[in-house]
Amino acid sequence: MDYLKKNRTTIAEGENIRIRGLVQGVGFRPAVWRFAKNCGLTGEVLNDGEGVLIRAWGQHDELDRFVKLISRESPALARIDSIERDSIHEPSLLDDFKIAESNEQSVQTGITPDAATCFDCLEESLNPSSRRYRYPFTNCSHCGPRFSIVSALPYDRAHTSMSKFTMCDVCKAEYSSPIDRRFHAQPIACPACGPKVWLERSDGRALEAVTQRDAINDAYNLLQQGKILAIKGIGGFHLACDATNRDAVEKLRQRKQRYGKPLALMARNIDIIERYCSVNELEKSLLESSAAPIVLLSANGKHHLPDTVAPSMNTYGFMLPCTPLHHLILEYMDRPVIFTSGNLSEEPPCVNNHEAQDRLKGIADYFMLHDRDIVNRVDDSVIRVMNGNAHLLRRGRGYSPDTFSLPPGFEKAPPLLALGGQLKNTFCLIKSGQAFLSQHIGDLENPLAFEDYRKNIDLYKEFFQHTPQAVVVDCHPEYLPTKFGYEFSDNINEVQHHHAHIASCMAESNMPLSCQPILGVALDGSGYGEDESLWGGEFLLADYSSFKRLGSFKPIPLLGGSQAMREPWRNTLAHILSGIGWEKFISLYRDLELTEFLKAKPINTFQAMIERKIQCPTTSSAGRLFDAVAAAIGVCREQAVYEGQAAMELEALTDETFISRNNDSGYPFIITDSCNNNLPILIDPQKMWEALFEDLKNVVSKATISARFHIGLACAVADMIQLINQENLSFSTVALSGGVFQNKVLLEQVTKRLQKEGYTVLTHARVPANDGGISLGQAMVAAARLRIED
Repeated sequence: MDYLKKNRTTIAEGENIRIRGLVQGVGFRPAVWRFAKNCGLTGEVLNDGEGVLIRAWGQHDELDRFVKLISRESPALARIDSIERDSIHEPSLLDDFKIAESNEQSVQTGITPDAATCFDCLEESLNPSSRRYRYPFTNCSHCGPRFSIVSALPYDRAHTSMSKFTMCDVCKAEYSSPIDRRFHAQPIACPACGPKVWLERSDGRALEAVTQRDAINDAYNLLQQGKILAIKGIGGFHLACDATNRDAVEKLRQRKQRYGKPLALMARNIDIIERYCSVNELEKSLLESSAAPIVLLSANGKHHLPDTVAPSMNTYGFMLPCTPLHHLILEYMDRPVIFTSGNLSEEPPCVNNHEAQDRLKGIADYFMLHDRDIVNRVDDSVIRVMNGNAHLLRRGRGYSPDTFSLPPGFEKAPPLLALGGQLKNTFCLIKSGQAFLSQHIGDLENPLAFEDYRKNIDLYKEFFQHTPQAVVVDCHPEYLPTKFGYEFSDNINEVQHHHAHIASCMAESNMPLSCQPILGVALDGSGYGEDESLWGGEFLLADYSSFKRLGSFKPIPLLGGSQAMREPWRNTLAHILSGIGWEKFISLYRDLELTEFLKAKPINTFQAMIERKIQCPTTSSAGRLFDAVAAAIGVCREQAVYEGQAAMELEALTDETFISRNNDSGYPFIITDSCNNNLPILIDPQKMWEALFEDLKNVVSKATISARFHIGLACAVADMIQLINQENLSFSTVALSGGVFQNKVLLEQVTKRLQKEGYTVLTHARVPANDGGISLGQAMVAAARLRIED
């Protein structure tokens, strides 16, 4: 018996170990190889279409230890979604553990996002004794381009834009050595065999830079001189200039035709950022993360940048260098630089040299170019810390593409393609229990953006070998993605805009398919409602498959239709005409500067438009209410030059000290029953307006008025939720979604009040609350409906 027991413990067991998640292109196989050596195992590890597959033989305890090492000590860029273990009943034919060639088959794994330069590669780039000293394309298994250079899966060099660069013997040795951090690093390169960078004038003539180092030094000197540079990065071109040089910033704005919208900034280190902003530990960790996003920071430092950098804002959007090229250009730059997308306003950023030289020749003075092709355009990600948590406002470089395991109950969801919205577009694929959410595409009204959108859909379908059973679109018949969907497929599922917002938030919070309905609050600019009107301030009792509209903001006319979105004063006037009335308003507030402004407008014409319902559709939009309040107090009154400008400027001037000391001093809103039986109960702002106009009459500061508005609106939202809960079903979970909840003051105020009442509050983090998140929600609603039909 003792002999049999002893012999049983020495017999090697075999296992197939399947790792799913973001595990390709992150140094995962080399890590597995090291763990296997440590545990005395034989076998192999390879990439395939489902992730990473391991075949391992060894003692039972060592196999267990091996799996624990994988789950606890995997590379920093990896994300393990699942580990599946199955026994192998054949003996091992291998006497060692090896890394095998990739197996190309049906793809069910994600693509790793591009990663900012790691510490080791940066040290190498700055070390005079290194063969990669001042080389702008230094990378390894832990950093560098991924998604931006890949054209097919699995992620191997042959499927990237690095395939045209033949490795030198030294790079090949590093690539082939399992103990080297560049083992199977697909973008591996050095000055002898890799991409090259050079500097050109805007007329296409090269500068007389002898080496790449000279070109980088020249770029630094040109920035110092106030010149504008177009710099080719990882996911596209950027336009850069000295952020402290007012003339350079104004020149960039004029040439780029970007009037008013804040410009992104880059600084070489945190110390420089802290001269201009306060940076907490979470914000610092985000800036220094491998994603290296733009982080919105409070602009309350001892130093200030020209007001042309971020007009009327109280935040700056800063990022740190994300490639060796950026690090080297800024190595001696002791001040921030503007680092905005390389495009004319509203166009997608340029990605190839010829395109940039054509489209940016009237903007940039010089071009920093290189010969590593950008296969996939990826904008910079934007993130903001609210309620002590990181919230993505735009998903791009470092975060996209992303893969989500679907919530419980959706494991057998059919393959779907959700086409997203018109603005801040993303799209989403569903396959094999996973959601593949695209990078930020942009506003599809721009023809170049729509062309990029179609290209990326084809790319993702090819990447993931995806054939959708159905295509999912917004209900708005005039949205370009909706029209495209009907051209694309005969099997169309329409999903209401605000239901998609709420479903997106539910999915991100991993709410199961079988969950009880929750109360979703969707506040945004507008979305096409079931009654064919424009919604935008909605309280929906919802699960994934359906919803019931239980509350809304009072509908207000949009004077001139879409023109009201560009001229905020029209919304102020609409509230006056449909609420207090014009004659009463001018009799009570004749001395207001606002009154004088509005008297110059064709009031009788607007009143007739409302009476006859001509060019003034009604909307329950919370976004337009923000526009109206901003314009009333003289903020962005005449014209908004970018989406959300009035609301952002209103938030920026809010007196947060007043809020902390006067938390119950908000303007009053009334919750009232609708006169129309088909409409829900309404939040009516008329009392708010009366109080606000009295404050204007008494010359109360704009900062205090903004604070009282935010407090009052947060109270109204919380009170509405309480009333709905009392009059309908008892629910304990509330989801907050829509672009208005990117307002830090409002989100924090609403969340605090709801949590105080005992509600579980769901908010966005990995997925934007704005329309960048609705494609995920569309996919979830359609998946739920199709699962129920089955």
